[in-house]
Amino acid sequence: MSFSELGLSGPVLKAVEAKGYDIATPIQLQAIPPVLAGGDLVGCAQTGTGKTAAFALPTLERLHASDIDRPRAPRSSGAPRGQRVKCPPIRCLVLAPTRELAAQILASFQKYGKFTKLRCAVAFGGVGQGPQVRALQQGVDIMIATPGRLLDLKNQGYVDLSQVEVLILDEADQMLDMGFLPDLRRIVGATPTTRQTLMFSATMPPAIEELAAQWLRDPARIDVVPQSTPAERVEQRVYFVESRNKPRLLTHYLNTSGCGRTLVFARTKHGADKIVKHLEQSGIRAAAIHGNKSQGARTRTLEQFRSQRPPVLVATDIAARGLDINGVTHVINYELPEVPETYVHRIGRTARAGASGAAALFCGGEERGHLRSIERLTRTKIDVEANHPEAAVFAKEAASAGGSGRSRSGKGPAGPKGTGNAKPSPWRGKKKGANAGPSSFGKKRRPFGKKPGGAPSAGKKPVAHAAAK
Repeated sequence: MSFSELGLSGPVLKAVEAKGYDIATPIQLQAIPPVLAGGDLVGCAQTGTGKTAAFALPTLERLHASDIDRPRAPRSSGAPRGQRVKCPPIRCLVLAPTRELAAQILASFQKYGKFTKLRCAVAFGGVGQGPQVRALQQGVDIMIATPGRLLDLKNQGYVDLSQVEVLILDEADQMLDMGFLPDLRRIVGATPTTRQTLMFSATMPPAIEELAAQWLRDPARIDVVPQSTPAERVEQRVYFVESRNKPRLLTHYLNTSGCGRTLVFARTKHGADKIVKHLEQSGIRAAAIHGNKSQGARTRTLEQFRSQRPPVLVATDIAARGLDINGVTHVINYELPEVPETYVHRIGRTARAGASGAAALFCGGEERGHLRSIERLTRTKIDVEANHPEAAVFAKEAASAGGSGRSRSGKGPAGPKGTGNAKPSPWRGKKKGANAGPSSFGKKRRPFGKKPGGAPSAGKKPVAHAAAK
C-alpha cells in the first residue's frame, strides 16, 4: 500500500516521495492509520523495520494540519542582561535512551518535515547545553531528548511540557533497563493527561505492559513479528571457547569469515577497549563506542563505521542501541548478554532492508546458562560451529566427561563440563621445558618439618626464629 493511501498528504507526502519511498513497511501499514486518527498506540517491532517513520510521518501530518491555523510563536531576539528568555511550550516530545538514537530520530523528523514549518531540536548529555537552550528559546515544536538531559533543562526552566500534544517513547524497554523509570515518571507527570501517547519497543516485557496500562488510554496494539524473534535472514552460530581464548578466536573469525561491516558487542566499557587494543595489535583496524567516549569521539567513530573502509566497531549494548547503520554483515556476541532480550536487539543490527546477515556467539563455559536463556526466549536451537580451533578441545572434554556434553545436530559438543584432562588449546602457549610438570599454583603447602599427617618428622625439631628466642 502506498503512503498516499494511508492518509498522508501535502508536504509530508512530498518529502516521502522525494526520498523515493513508495511502499509502506508492515509496521507503517499498521501504525500510521491509528496514529493519524489521534489514538494511543503500543508497537512491538524489531529495529530496522521502519519503526521511526511509523511514528514520525503521522505525527508530522497531524502537527502540520493543526499548525496551519495556529499562531506561530515569534523567534526570540534575546532578553535584557540578567533576565531569562521564556521558552515557548513544546508540542511533541520524543524520548530515546541514547544520544545516537536521539540524533537519528531528529534526522528522520527533519527529513520528513523539511517542507513544513515545524521546528525540531534535540537534547542529550555529553555536550554543552548552550545550543540546546538557544533552540528552545527560539521555539521548538518537536523535541527529541534523552530523559536525563530533558529533566535537567526542565529543572532550569528551559523546557515547558504543559502543552505537549504527542508523547512518544521509543525503545521503551531499553530505557527501563537503563534505570530511567523514575525520570520517565516525572516527565510523563508534567505532560497533559489529554495527550496522545505512542510507545514503541523491540520487546514487550511485563514491566512495559504495566506502564502502557498506566500511561496510555485504550491503545491500539501492533506486533509486526512475534516478540523476541530474531531476524529470519540472520544465520546464527555458537562458538564454544574458553573465555581466555576469546581474543584469539575473534582474530581467527575476522580473518576467515569474509566479514564486511562488523559489529562486536562487549559487556563493559573496559572490555570494549581491551578488545580494540587486541585487534589493533593483531593488525585489524578497530574502534570502540561506549559511554566513556565524548560525543565528538562517538560521532567520528560512527562516521568511520559508515564509510567505505569501516573499522571493526566494538560497542556496549547501551551505546549501540537503536543505531541505524545499513550494510552490517556480521554481529559478534563476544560476551553473551545476561538479559536474553538484549540478544534480539544485538542481532537486529544486521539483515536490514531485505539483506542477509550472520551472528556469532562466543560462549564460554560459564555462559552456557545465558545461551539456554536466549534459546528459550527466541524458541531457536542455535547450531554449534565445530570448524574452529577450539572445537577439538571441547570434543575431547565432552568425551572425558563420559559424553555428558550436550551436542546439537551432530555438529559438536555444547561446551565443557569441567577442565578434566583436555588437550591444550591450539592457541595456548607451550610450557617451558620438555618435561614441565603440572603447575603447583594454588596448592596448599605443608609447613617445613611436618609430615603430611601433621606430626613432626623423626629426629627433627621445629625451627625457632631468632626473634622468638
